[in-house]
Amino acid sequence: MRVVEKKIKRFFYSVLVLVLAFACQNKPIENSGISKVYEGIEFDMPQVVEPAFPDFSVSIADFGAVADGKTINTQAFADAIKHVAGKGGGKVIIPRGIWITGPIILKSNINLHAEAGALVLFSTNKDLYPLVNASFEGLNTVRCLSPIQGNGLRNVAITGSGVFDGSGEVWRMVKRSKLTGDQWKKLVASGGIVDEKGGKWYPSEGFVKGDRQSKMNVPQNLKTIKEYEEIKDFLRPVMVSIVNCKEVLLDGPVFQNSPAWCIHPLMCENLTVRNLTVRNPWYSQNGDGIDIESCKNTILTNCSFDVGDDAICIKSGKDEDGRKRAMPTENLIVKNCIVYHGHGGLTVGSEMSGGVKNMHVSACTFMGTDVGLRFKSNRGRGGVVEGIYISDIDMINIPNKAISFNLYYGGKSVSEMLPEITEETPQFKDISIKNVTCKGAAQAIYLQGLPEMNLKNILLENITMETEKGLLCIDATGVTIRNLHLKTNVFPAIALYNSKNVSVKELVLSESEKPLISVHGEETEQIHIDVHSAADVHSILEVGHEVNRNILQVNTL
Repeated sequence: MRVVEKKIKRFFYSVLVLVLAFACQNKPIENSGISKVYEGIEFDMPQVVEPAFPDFSVSIADFGAVADGKTINTQAFADAIKHVAGKGGGKVIIPRGIWITGPIILKSNINLHAEAGALVLFSTNKDLYPLVNASFEGLNTVRCLSPIQGNGLRNVAITGSGVFDGSGEVWRMVKRSKLTGDQWKKLVASGGIVDEKGGKWYPSEGFVKGDRQSKMNVPQNLKTIKEYEEIKDFLRPVMVSIVNCKEVLLDGPVFQNSPAWCIHPLMCENLTVRNLTVRNPWYSQNGDGIDIESCKNTILTNCSFDVGDDAICIKSGKDEDGRKRAMPTENLIVKNCIVYHGHGGLTVGSEMSGGVKNMHVSACTFMGTDVGLRFKSNRGRGGVVEGIYISDIDMINIPNKAISFNLYYGGKSVSEMLPEITEETPQFKDISIKNVTCKGAAQAIYLQGLPEMNLKNILLENITMETEKGLLCIDATGVTIRNLHLKTNVFPAIALYNSKNVSVKELVLSESEKPLISVHGEETEQIHIDVHSAADVHSILEVGHEVNRNILQVNTL
């Protein structure tokens, strides 16, 4: 009897082992606390599906890769990836060492894993990066092949704690004003070309030619590959290009020194980005951190950025190309990220022609970014940005604006003749910003809509800022402000121009003998402000002669 019982137990134990083994064959990479990511989301956020991989792995060293800092290992990377893909997928391991390589082309079901101490240094030989059709600055164009490229894939990841370096110094133009004297001398001595005014360094004559015939870094009116080849040096690639892929994971590595943008997920679905360190020199032209463009169902958490342009960028194509693509960035969570330097801590636009909707951003810190929260577009873009929820943001030492909405981005000015509303008119609406602290900025809040398409339904709540200038609101409708504390040096601290249906309660401003609040503009309608002040209402308020005072209600508390 005991023998029979033992056989039965062994049988069930064997079945259990087989079940567990099968379950582990294709398992997602573990991430503790994933459920917390979905807490407090204001919209119906789908569960983001992460990639899963078979329990199979190889090392690039098994395919002839040499970590001597001089051998070009492009073929070894390709062979290792091909081998693992042929086995149904798994992990391609990059061990400790300095691995020089050309472009790495990813395949479906591949987890490219850089172990601690691994440094992947992309070759400075530009012949290894052929011209390909690409998207850059939101436009369909031609660029050099990216150092890391994945297109049309499913189930793909880049993980580990190693470093990927894009050798961006051989690709970028550099401004003299952004370097020390010794740095500039060393750069000029390395070769390249200095412009006639002595203020810019270019890698080559081809770069100069490309720069002269481009608009916003994209060449104009080129038709043949030969024409693009003549300016190939100018056609800097993004470092990590993940296009039209599903179930994508970036978890752990350092990505640095990119030729142009660092990480560019484009038209992806189920994208998870976490625990990354993204670094570019602060002077790097177009040195964005991550540009999430026309992606659906994305989570970005626990990453740090120190870059030369906008850090966390949300995009969806530019002008007609973006409108034809018609793919918004939607269902996006950004949490627990730090930006040390960048033009914008978190930026929406200006390439937002496909729209942006359902975005939650919280628990982020910006330290020294030119602008903190940055929304930008202009006439001609089209697209709708809506359903944006931002909360629990801390900022220090912001050289420009802490919160900025600029619908005249790129130097475009207010038109004397009001244009018609068309598909080219951008819209920003239904945006909530709560629980923000800023210690040090040139300006606290800048809201600039269009006369023909105002910013609409903007909520600012529980905001405390110490800045030079306060709040300027132009061409906005439905602005609600609750519990705003502004300590400023320039007055008036609150300036409203052609704004409608503005409600301000629990407003606390620095005391001054000058007016604290100004209201101007013929289009101004329905303004209600409750401000904590011991002064008389007439002494703190400046009203333009063109404003109908019947629509204005200001109370001191």
